[in-house]
Amino acid sequence: MRQFLKKYLPDRSTVENNRWLRPFANSLLHPDLWHLNRRSAAGGVAAGLFCGLIPGPLQMIGAAACALFFRVNLPLALLTTLYTNPLTIVPLYLLAYQIGRLLLGDGNGFLAPPAFAPTDFVGWTQAMQQWMLQVAEPLALGLIVLASGLALSGWLLTRLAWRIWVTLARRRRGQR
Repeated sequence: MRQFLKKYLPDRSTVENNRWLRPFANSLLHPDLWHLNRRSAAGGVAAGLFCGLIPGPLQMIGAAACALFFRVNLPLALLTTLYTNPLTIVPLYLLAYQIGRLLLGDGNGFLAPPAFAPTDFVGWTQAMQQWMLQVAEPLALGLIVLASGLALSGWLLTRLAWRIWVTLARRRRGQR
């Protein structure tokens, strides 16, 4: 498994040679961030899945911070955040909103945003602010629950896949 992943992930020398990352070299070159084993790979996947739901370009910054804090594989944490993209982010956020509504016991149904009114821009802006405030609580709760569930699932599946890969490799070695 390690050889398979090493083919596709960047290595320490990439960070050492990057002039933008040199100021952070002491933190970023810690051996635990680049070591690839079952614990660090599973932790990197979990960090990436959790931080993948952070809005905007802050996903990779969050994943890097988690990898630094928990000392898990940094490249896998960064790579795993890419599951959210323009095609998947809207369904994931809608799912998070529905999870938040379910946990809060809100049975009012989906709250549609106000229709844009170019003639009454100020009124529309105020209505939009009200809508955003009503959606914020279930969305925030749902994002935390969904991100935690994805991280736990990713951690468990990575550990399981690693274990299966190692078991099959041992069997093949034993048969030879």
